[in-house]
Amino acid sequence: MKIAIAGTGYVGLSVALLLAQHHEVAALDVVPVKVEMLNRRESPIADAEIEAFLTVDASRESSLSFVATGDPREAYAGVEYAVVATPTDYDPERNFFDTSSVEAAVSAIRSVNPDAWIVVKSTVPVGYTAQLRERTGDRRILFSPEFLREGRALFDNLHPSRIVVGADESDPEAVEAAGRFAALLAEGADPAERARENPDGSRGIPVLVCGSTEAEAVKLFANTFLALRVAYFNELDTYACSRGLDARKVIEGVCLDPRIGPHYNNPSFGYGGYCLPKDSKQLLANYADVPQNVMSAVVEANRTRKDFVADGVLARVAGLGRPLVGVFRLTMKAGSDNFRASSVQGVMKRVKAKGVPVLVYEPALDAPEFFGSEVTRDLESFKERCDVIVANRWSDELDDVAEKVYTRDLFGRD
Repeated sequence: MKIAIAGTGYVGLSVALLLAQHHEVAALDVVPVKVEMLNRRESPIADAEIEAFLTVDASRESSLSFVATGDPREAYAGVEYAVVATPTDYDPERNFFDTSSVEAAVSAIRSVNPDAWIVVKSTVPVGYTAQLRERTGDRRILFSPEFLREGRALFDNLHPSRIVVGADESDPEAVEAAGRFAALLAEGADPAERARENPDGSRGIPVLVCGSTEAEAVKLFANTFLALRVAYFNELDTYACSRGLDARKVIEGVCLDPRIGPHYNNPSFGYGGYCLPKDSKQLLANYADVPQNVMSAVVEANRTRKDFVADGVLARVAGLGRPLVGVFRLTMKAGSDNFRASSVQGVMKRVKAKGVPVLVYEPALDAPEFFGSEVTRDLESFKERCDVIVANRWSDELDDVAEKVYTRDLFGRD
């Protein structure tokens, strides 16, 4: 089968490589450098499994049926499925996702191929896909949410927690097409996953084919629940710090309850990264005419946590004549080179608003400054110059200056 992918970020590239194990895949990107890198089997993003797949593929002289292109006609002609994985950043002025890249991709696909099933994997507002079908008169549009971590995107596609595909449930052909696409994703997964035993006693990868609006809701509610969990343990940590308690012991005791579990509980400077901030805000916007309290609290709690962390940093430098605060890495997670909307940026802004200069150590950033703050790639100089070092996540590279470090990382993991 021939399949096209629009966009080669974490989502698009990981899906492309997953499917290219068994099918002909063409990945379209508007950035020529990325196209050239991918055709040389070099990854344009930091992701261990993506890098390994491409390296092995290059050494085998192409066991994956995969090509990158900047030409829409080459990508979309003759394909059965075209997957849209373009960015949908949150627009704070409109209080909604910016879906213009999705609509541009759909239009480009249809200008070349009137028959392909289009599968939107970009995160969109609840109800968007149905509205897009109605507005364009195009019934061959599906929605399939992704549940991927930055830096582990291909791993999560190879080992999926579940596969969800949404269609117009009143259209049997669309439901069948959604089921076929779900099968393609399952086919590319690790064989062990297809035989696994699940907690409910079932075997294999859980697959849900549902309405496209329900599938959109699954994505936003799932990410907002994760944001809620992050916010909860951050507020527990804030309380423990304020009352002189051992936050780690409290968290360990709480998480011994099997209904809560010892996962996703490490305090941080706030939830961040590309997905959780924008998805929780979009879900809150979808609640415009629906009663709620929790969704607003999740978004507000993230602001409050950054205020608390910034106050803690400023307390460490109070009384120093000309203090310099260092930010150790802008990335949200270990193994990632992505620092879009990272929580430490909010802390930086608050510290700088009080007139305290900030020096950033970020080897993944090839620029002399970041939002007006000096950037260095010299770790030893960074450690020497800074009076306090702010680190969302601990690194062994900071062991020799541990007394300078401000972090709320209690467990040494994401």
